[in-house]
Amino acid sequence: MNGLKPIDHSEMVVSQITLILLNTLAFLFDLPWLAGLIAAVMLIGAIVGFPGFGFVYRLLLKPLGWVKPHVAPDNAEPHRFAQGLGGTFVLAGALALWAGLASLGWGLVWMVSALAALNAFGGFCVGCFVYYWLARWKVPGFTKHPPAGVFPGMRPVERSKK
Repeated sequence: MNGLKPIDHSEMVVSQITLILLNTLAFLFDLPWLAGLIAAVMLIGAIVGFPGFGFVYRLLLKPLGWVKPHVAPDNAEPHRFAQGLGGTFVLAGALALWAGLASLGWGLVWMVSALAALNAFGGFCVGCFVYYWLARWKVPGFTKHPPAGVFPGMRPVERSKK
């Protein structure tokens, strides 16, 4: 399968929607610490290799049957890169908020939320697209290529219903 692994994209979508909801709460109630916590969860998830807020799916929504798995062969590395990049931008936003730069801070947080929405609802991961372009340019550390027949950054078609 060319190094591809079965990945449950429902877990990533739930994580992205959770991120959007929490960022919205952080903005509405002016909670820079919440933006910092979101960044930490995203960055830790990228380091250990699972969607930051995927626990919401694994521990609640999937067992209750509210969200069904969407398993497809894919590369995990581009998704980890995208989450790490998003977490870095949310962290930069939180730091800007703590420094009193509200427009810059919330702008960075909302940019990540907008890109998460594009991925969750449109199936296009900008961070994955960047990863695959870096691989195409043979940048060291970026070695994976998109699954056959899948446009770089697009969500692969579901292969099994476990």
